Amino acid sequence: MRLAALMMEVPVKKFALLAATTASVFSLAACGDQSGGAGATRDQIRAVGSSTVYPFATAVAELFVQGNAGMKSPIVESTGTGGGMKLFCAGVGAQHPDIADASRRMKKAEFDQCQANGVKDIIEVQVGVDGLAFAESKQGPGLKLTPKIVYEALAANPYGKGPNKAQTWKDVDPSLPAIAISVFGPPSTSGTRDSLAELILEKGCQSDEAMKALKEKNEDEYKATCTRVREDGKYVDSGENDNLIVQKLGANPNAVGVFGYSFLEENKDTLKDVPIDGVEATYETVSTGQYPGARPLYIYVKKAHMTAIPGLQNFLNTFAANWNPDGALTKRGMVAAPEDVRKKSAETVKALTVLDGSQLK
Repeated sequence: MRLAALMMEVPVKKFALLAATTASVFSLAACGDQSGGAGATRDQIRAVGSSTVYPFATAVAELFVQGNAGMKSPIVESTGTGGGMKLFCAGVGAQHPDIADASRRMKKAEFDQCQANGVKDIIEVQVGVDGLAFAESKQGPGLKLTPKIVYEALAANPYGKGPNKAQTWKDVDPSLPAIAISVFGPPSTSGTRDSLAELILEKGCQSDEAMKALKEKNEDEYKATCTRVREDGKYVDSGENDNLIVQKLGANPNAVGVFGYSFLEENKDTLKDVPIDGVEATYETVSTGQYPGARPLYIYVKKAHMTAIPGLQNFLNTFAANWNPDGALTKRGMVAAPEDVRKKSAETVKALTVLDGSQLK
């Protein structure tokens, strides 16, 4: 398969269930000076963001319509976490989304951008847990990887010692087969890509003591050295459609795919897990944090939209009612957060507690 074909753009996914009846049209003028255009109207909840959270948000949208007669179905768009944050933080008003789905926590820079654009009060809700899964075809070679191996295979400039010249997994680690390095993964706008950098690449990079010292000395150089991915075709940006990665693994049994755990769970008839540090991605290892790629999943909500958008509170309530271990979302592949986290999130949904930006990095 030609590289150009592999790097084709995937259209943004949109989800909109049909409802039998429509809600009354409303105005966001109630948002006051933050409305971003008085008189603008919208009668549907709109969420943007993470492709990992996307199937769970669409499941909540289905349940929301079933439990709220007369309400239009929420529109859920898979734009990637980074792309979703840009849309979410662009302003308050009908032309801007109400919710940002995220497969990592909001960054301080994103919070500051929100503030600058009038998005002052933001509600942060952890809705579950996910694992950054590495997978291969059932016919794959049975790779066993570590953060150090992944870093040395994918880094653009491993340990700052020059361009990455490794061509096969054996070049990285003699115990691995002489199979060409080929990894299909998320784009730079994706929260899954951020998780790859934070949970795997940085951890592998820090196996070199000099990199730990570099972090203290020069944070920007450290980030570039430890998280920048090579661009010579060994790592292929596969857009925001994780199902496309699943398809590519079927066509290339020697390749590795990187995506959310739920996609591995949904496709375990054709894919198998690639263990990291000897730990497989399972519901148990992800939920307990034993798996190195475990990560929280969030939604961010504009408090200014809570009274202006019909059904927004009920939408959040529907999320909260279905994120338990035996809830509808776990049946879709999401891993339930620990009990104390679920309790705190439920309290946030009820009280609409606003995020303190000083907690962010």
